[in-house]
Amino acid sequence: MTDTNRVKLKPGDTIGILGGGQLGRMLAMAAARLGLRCQVFSPDPDSPAFDVVLNATCAEYADVEALELFANDVDVITYEFENVPAAAAMVLDARRPVLPNRKILETTQDRLAEKDFVARLGIGTAVYADVTSVTSLREAIFRIGLPAVLKTRRFGYDGKGQAIIREGDDIAKVWTSLGTKQAILEAFVPFEREISVIAARSAAGQVECFDVTENEHRDHILKLSRAPAPIPDSLADEARSVASRIASALDYVGVLAVEMFVLANGTGPKVLVNEIAPRVHNSGHWTLDGASVSQFEQHIRAIAGWPLGKPVRHGEVVTMTNLIGDEINSYEEWLTVQGATIHIYGKGAPRPGRKMGHVTEVRPPKGK
Repeated sequence: MTDTNRVKLKPGDTIGILGGGQLGRMLAMAAARLGLRCQVFSPDPDSPAFDVVLNATCAEYADVEALELFANDVDVITYEFENVPAAAAMVLDARRPVLPNRKILETTQDRLAEKDFVARLGIGTAVYADVTSVTSLREAIFRIGLPAVLKTRRFGYDGKGQAIIREGDDIAKVWTSLGTKQAILEAFVPFEREISVIAARSAAGQVECFDVTENEHRDHILKLSRAPAPIPDSLADEARSVASRIASALDYVGVLAVEMFVLANGTGPKVLVNEIAPRVHNSGHWTLDGASVSQFEQHIRAIAGWPLGKPVRHGEVVTMTNLIGDEINSYEEWLTVQGATIHIYGKGAPRPGRKMGHVTEVRPPKGK
């Protein structure tokens, strides 16, 4: 394996990005501002990230020859999504540094492995159980109780690959509908709010966290993010500490997001980790216009071996609104909103549930 601690790019060097979606697009744009080139690898010929780079590789992740040629053209490799096929990551890792380290994917691609990892750190999560059959599902429900959430261990996002089980539901039918033999059952968390922390960590161990963000989902898709989250400072410090501990325990290089639930109970609020995303994250898009350094630039700095920036929020409150499906057609309305900046991803035709762009709104400090 290559020594990732020796990565030290200079302006003019090339970063390889696996994945051609909007996250890859924004990573490439951040790199360009720093004088770094990017080459994108994606099997989708309509990848929006292709529009902002000079060189791109359109091939399947199973195409070993294409992967090798791609690796030969770049100095370091990163990814915009966590479900990079293990075989592809292995081929690339043998030729160039892959950051974050591909071994981290083994933990974060599997919800059970991820939950076990967080639990070993002594960090709170929802009560959970491994499920491999209808019988083990019934046993898990007996231990955990209902309502509960059944999730596939792999490849779930935006509400896909999961189902809430309530009293009276047909357990066998729910299990069959999920279409998997590897799942995890989690106790339903009666949370007060959902938050996330975007953290960046350098190879030298420097960790910088952005303000804790409050997130609102609609139809299981992130709709709104607000920074800072309206929570006590002590709780925000705890959330940032959790994210920092996770990043350090993973020996992480780059940006990751830790999604958490805030609970209100008799002893005061506390946080439980829901999921880890080993990449730049939708809930960090507000940093593009609302902070002194964006999550995308932080990620580029980290994998380039450059010092991280110290994030400073520009406004009193920064809001990010996802434009989903046909909502993108209202882009002109946002152009007239004071303090708003619109980002359009350059995707094809809008369809329900598809993230087409986002808007950030910065509310200046009072008195300005």
